[in-house]
Amino acid sequence: QVQLVESGGGLVHEGGSLRLSCAASGRTFSRLLMGWFRQAPGKEREFVSAIDWVGTSTAYAGSVKGRFTISRDNAKNTMYLQMNSLKPEDTAVYYCAATKTTSWSTRISAYDNWGQGTQVTVSS
Repeated sequence: QVQLVESGGGLVHEGGSLRLSCAASGRTFSRLLMGWFRQAPGKEREFVSAIDWVGTSTAYAGSVKGRFTISRDNAKNTMYLQMNSLKPEDTAVYYCAATKTTSWSTRISAYDNWGQGTQVTVSS
């Protein structure tokens, strides 16, 4: 089992930036597929970004591509999401997720370890 703790959320004006972090413990971090997902009020949880365990393969939802950057530091057991040019529609609870059962997936159902989430609010 993997314990995941997100941090870095907050309130920011439209056009601003935030950097989310996800600290992992409990299992070999470097072998984990990691991802970020988000859930806005009244909406279903959706994929944001994913990164493979090496850190060389990444994927982004179309709505964030070019604005968000995912990365990981296996030595620090930490994954990051740099979010730039934030928009009000980015407002959501952002969740960190991990899995060792598959080497690559953007499907929510593929991830079996989840953090508690961190709130990101973008004001217009």
